[in-house]
Amino acid sequence: MLEKILDKGVVIAGDIKISLADVDLLTIKIRLLVASVDKAKEIGLDWWETDSYYSSKARHQEKERHLLQERINRLEKVIDERLLPADNG
Repeated sequence: MLEKILDKGVVIAGDIKISLADVDLLTIKIRLLVASVDKAKEIGLDWWETDSYYSSKARHQEKERHLLQERINRLEKVIDERLLPADNG
């Protein structure tokens, strides 16, 4: 039975609402998917590979993206300084 659940996947969904005098104060939406890793990847769920909290590869990619963004910002600054005439006041 567990093998079939992991192969096909099961979704459990529910909402919790906290209200006071007919005014909704808090709504919590709960979604739970039980499936194998292969099935999850097949349907496009692979957050554990791209979340830096769970993946050292993702942490490395995040650091690399940050360094590239800093480099782009420096290059844009140099280009702006060369293209825009200096304001001599």
